[in-house]
Amino acid sequence: MRVLSLVEQLFFLLEKHKQPMHVGGLFLFDIPDNSDNNFVADLVRQMRSSTTPPTFPFDQVVHNQTFWKSADKVDIHYHFHHMVLPKPYSKQALYSYVSDVHANMLDKGYPLWECHIIEGIEADRVDVSAPSKPLHPNQLPINQAEPKPKSSQKPAPKKQFALYFKIHHALVDGVAAMRLVERSLSASQHEVMSLPPWALMRRDKKHLAALTPQKRSVSGIVKEQVGSIKPVFTELKNGLRQRTDPGHVSTLQAPSSLLNQRISNSRIFMAHTFHLNRFKSLAQQLDVSINDVALAVCSGALRSYLISENALPKEPLVAFVPVSLRKDQSASGNQTSLVLCDLGTDQASPKQRLQAIHDSMTIGKDKFGRLDQAQVINYSAITYAWEGVNLLTGAYPKKQAFNILISNVPGPKQQLYWDGAALSALYPASVVFDGQALNITFTSYLNQVHFGIIGCGKNLPNIQNLVPLLEQALLVLEADSKERSA
Repeated sequence: MRVLSLVEQLFFLLEKHKQPMHVGGLFLFDIPDNSDNNFVADLVRQMRSSTTPPTFPFDQVVHNQTFWKSADKVDIHYHFHHMVLPKPYSKQALYSYVSDVHANMLDKGYPLWECHIIEGIEADRVDVSAPSKPLHPNQLPINQAEPKPKSSQKPAPKKQFALYFKIHHALVDGVAAMRLVERSLSASQHEVMSLPPWALMRRDKKHLAALTPQKRSVSGIVKEQVGSIKPVFTELKNGLRQRTDPGHVSTLQAPSSLLNQRISNSRIFMAHTFHLNRFKSLAQQLDVSINDVALAVCSGALRSYLISENALPKEPLVAFVPVSLRKDQSASGNQTSLVLCDLGTDQASPKQRLQAIHDSMTIGKDKFGRLDQAQVINYSAITYAWEGVNLLTGAYPKKQAFNILISNVPGPKQQLYWDGAALSALYPASVVFDGQALNITFTSYLNQVHFGIIGCGKNLPNIQNLVPLLEQALLVLEADSKERSA
């Protein structure tokens, strides 16, 4: 048995019916050209008939909200689901299905995960490259269709199926989840994979032990905590001295906004894909990180959305941006902390918004770079203590230390396959809770960036407009960059 960490316990304390604390992923696979019409049916039959027990962490059950222990038996009929969407097929029907199943809480009497195979997917190839005539930077983004591809000849769409997988956030953070994906799938199109997704890591047993977090002694934990006292208080004093520095963000400065209200158990899931080269090009031109560019795209879209709802605060929105603290090769547990990021939404200029983002992310990353994992966790526990109490009690949902969670999860850099089916896209789906009605998570895969957006569909009016506004925000940033370099 392994003791739950403080972060893992926090996720269980936060969990209730209307705010389940699991994360998910929607994976789109291209069915091999040489396969017959029974390819997906054969996969489903194979998974249902498998007697291979799940590997870690898919065999873990929480015991007395104190320990993780291995389940004696796993009921695959509870965990695995097969869905065929009705005609006419559409991506919106797929996203609606994910919205519904993502809203449902996992049962703590079982290992905390579910797997859904979904057929009836509309296969398309949307060109998301920038148009030849980008918007002028001062033009307010509005809803607009995707730019049309330069060539009128589109490749024939491939047949697709989807896999939606959800797992409790106490079991994995974003980095751990992505490692599970990379090590469960294959880099070879020709590898025959007869095991179900929850047991695929048995293909490489020599790496299986390395994915499990190391057990730690009580004396080691105590020594680590005592050793963190001086560095933590040094950083707390530094924070007080840096209050007037550009990029410094206080836990008290986030304004009240439309995004910060009590939620219902209704969920809306949205997804969008960009070419990674667009982000890389801007990062090189503007001497910032790709993550800074992506945050600036989110900032521009959120500003436009709130303007359209007559709800833009005078002060800038503040994002909570998770930072991985994982130093080993494990693929379980939650080892993250968070950096406060000024999104600059009070600024009409995309350049000024990007500068605010870059300054605040630099301060946060530099701070955590001076601390080890235990020190970062303790520093965060002190700094965000009042916010933690607020989230646990739900007392003041409109007053938050931050307005939105925006996460960047680095994805696989090589093409992955599942029994010959090529993984073509992966969209993250994260958590929302009282006071935080919207979450944006993006991940890179090959030459693309995939955005997964989850929100409270009941309390965020017209939130579906955020997807085209993301595209418009990137166009505006590109136009501004070209104008400055001209």
